[in-house]
Amino acid sequence: MRARKLVASVVASLAVPAALAAPAVARPPAAPAAPCDPTRTEPVYRGEVPSPKEVLGFDLGERQVGVAESDRYLETVAAKSDRVISGTLARTARGRPLRYAVVGRPELLSKAGLARVRRDAGRLRDPSTPEHLARRIAERGVPILWVSGNVHGNEPSGTDAALKVLRDLGDRADCAATTILNNALVIVLPSQNPDGREAGTRQNAYGFDMNRDWFARTQPETDGKLAMLNEYPPALYIDAHEMGGDSYFFPPNADPIYHETPEQAIGWINDLYGAAMAAEFQRQGIDFFNRDVYDLFYQGYGDSVPTTAFHAAGMTFEKGAGSPYPERVREQYLTQWVTLSAAARNRRSILSQWRRMTVDAHEQGEAGTLEPNQIYNPPNQIDRPVPDRRVRSYFLRDDDPAKRDEVRLIVRRLQRMGVRVEKLVKPLTVPDFKPYGRPEAKTTLPAGTYRISMAQGQKHWIQAMLNEDAYTPFPYFYDVTAWSLPLLGNVSGGSSGAVLRPRAVPVGTPPAPRPGHDGKAPKIGVLQLAETPSARESTGWLRHRLDREWRLPFTLLSPADVAAGKLDGIEVLVTPNGPAKTAHEELGDTGRAALQEWTRNGGRYVGWQGGTELAALLGLTTATLAEPTSDIPGTLLRVKVDGTSPLSAGVGPTAWNFTSYDVVMRASSGVVVSYPRPDSPDWFVSGFERGAAELGGTAAVADQPVGAGRSVLFAAEPNFRAFTDGTAKLLANAILGPNPANAQTPRADSTAKAAQQAAALPSYESPIRVSVKTADAAKAAGVLRSVGAAWTERRTGDVVHYVIDNPRGLPTDHHPFAGRLPSLIRKAGIAPVAVTLP
Repeated sequence: MRARKLVASVVASLAVPAALAAPAVARPPAAPAAPCDPTRTEPVYRGEVPSPKEVLGFDLGERQVGVAESDRYLETVAAKSDRVISGTLARTARGRPLRYAVVGRPELLSKAGLARVRRDAGRLRDPSTPEHLARRIAERGVPILWVSGNVHGNEPSGTDAALKVLRDLGDRADCAATTILNNALVIVLPSQNPDGREAGTRQNAYGFDMNRDWFARTQPETDGKLAMLNEYPPALYIDAHEMGGDSYFFPPNADPIYHETPEQAIGWINDLYGAAMAAEFQRQGIDFFNRDVYDLFYQGYGDSVPTTAFHAAGMTFEKGAGSPYPERVREQYLTQWVTLSAAARNRRSILSQWRRMTVDAHEQGEAGTLEPNQIYNPPNQIDRPVPDRRVRSYFLRDDDPAKRDEVRLIVRRLQRMGVRVEKLVKPLTVPDFKPYGRPEAKTTLPAGTYRISMAQGQKHWIQAMLNEDAYTPFPYFYDVTAWSLPLLGNVSGGSSGAVLRPRAVPVGTPPAPRPGHDGKAPKIGVLQLAETPSARESTGWLRHRLDREWRLPFTLLSPADVAAGKLDGIEVLVTPNGPAKTAHEELGDTGRAALQEWTRNGGRYVGWQGGTELAALLGLTTATLAEPTSDIPGTLLRVKVDGTSPLSAGVGPTAWNFTSYDVVMRASSGVVVSYPRPDSPDWFVSGFERGAAELGGTAAVADQPVGAGRSVLFAAEPNFRAFTDGTAKLLANAILGPNPANAQTPRADSTAKAAQQAAALPSYESPIRVSVKTADAAKAAGVLRSVGAAWTERRTGDVVHYVIDNPRGLPTDHHPFAGRLPSLIRKAGIAPVAVTLP
């Protein structure tokens, strides 16, 4: 992805779309350096910390440091410098430590000094702290600034740059370094993903993209990091990445930006840090861009969560991996150093505004005011405003014993992020209670219901986690559009805008759910369809759930293993997403026959997405599959659950199904989970959709007999990122539960039709999708031709859908043109229906 030169300053560009294409410009004459310029001050080392070459045998940037080398150098700096202490905040699934360093003046690093920094931060984040005390803290205290890298294991340069920052802060005696040391406490986390770094993979050992795991905290690396962030809450969080091309990205961000993102933090990101980096990159003639690609919407990123949950300036930095490694490290170091320096120079105002954000959030929560959607990059327009409705309280019901673990998991997640949760000790009549996805009605909530008041410093985070809808403001999707914890967990609750005086008491943090399962475990096989990104990811999410939560042993199989007879002894075969046609071919005649015979002789086949397509190709279902004609880019839809099915145990009459351009499944028998009709009161969508009505009345899960065996097939991923806990319960029941009674045996001619339709389905890997009105079709095709795209085209009514295959499964930031499409579409004068990037 080749970025463009930015020829105007960031501050001047705030009124117009930034990162506009422009010819390269000559480097301007160097302006005289300000007193103690952060980048033009000559470094002066005390000589107490050995250089990287003395410890590792090479200078940082010559080549990528290994995990052990990074740890060794970090420990060396901590041992030699009185300004640095170190520790381990978590261990990975493979047992590797996540090593961090805390850097500051020696007096701050004492036990008493660190306690004071934490105490001051806690007081500034507490709206009840008297203002005179908050002013004193802002006058004398220091902000906590985080520098982290390598959350994606194959994006290494942020680690090396962070180590260079650590060495400079640990040993330099010049004013540029001492300005930072005198005005901040810096935490350096060189690698957030040691397992991925060692393996050279984007994901961690379980196949998780950990830049999507921040609110759910399913992975030990993420959970340990957030535990420490709550101990040392950031005013700045740098998350250093790499991308395709050879340019550099730093904020301002692209639209959409989540509506509860505090404005002061956006001001820091754009006008303080973004402006400082732009000025330095312009001075040095370094190519960079901003605004066009990376948004601040999904509340699971390493920039959005620090911003919404901690009121920090959370920022993603991206350096093009096409550049030589020394250049990558040098520019990552430059953005880290310039940003830390800008924070240090503005210490008092940062602490004052950090405090102000907490007070503002509390006042908004007390008034029940939700922040509106805004556009930050004209001429984009708001597609969907936040409803003008007061929200002063959220409630989670706890009167269903079958949902107790899911409710307490949500409570635990909230409390571990500093949210105050109460429990009603007496019933409470709420005049305007709005259950999730239902109309308002006067309701009496029972004693034992959890109440979360919005009148807290964490109001923005409460809304982000407990919302009924994310209210996507702009039809561009870098990631999913729905993530509400109660919907993901399929628990009952809702909101109220009334001023209430409940009889309630604070509750302590409940323990983490105990891993394990009920009953006797069958012998489980997991069939990974291929070695593609989608197959590795879906299988990894399942492996995590089986290993760490359900404690169910399993055997990992490939299509070749099935052909080699390794299904013997397996009772339940679970087949996650992946390319079905590839697996069908690799099974060969022997493997296909073996899998068919195994199922008909009593095996239980459980599959979803590609696993469902494979079952149809093999004739293991009568359900027919069709390509969607709608745009549903990661959205929660309510579904109805058949209470007579063994899959319904502990689930209830409805659930929330996570859907993302999944096949439309129809079945004449065995439908145990279905989408309601669009005109039904049960129909509700949380997140973005266009054309979702096509799902009305179709199957979300089909459970059918196959000879003496059974196939249980999900149209969509029931275990998305291991945080869709409501539908994961359906999956657990499919694996562990009994067979249904009186199931209807399917007809042979119906299975043949299902196989025929499955064979006609297109096969895409992490595709790019662009949907436009028919009037804009010619312009859209021109944009796609201009970047060299090859696409398939489908017309539905007045909408034209373009699907661009991405066979290598490249994410947007590493794709050769995906990141440029939104700006090119805008420049072509197209108002898209939806743009969905991988």
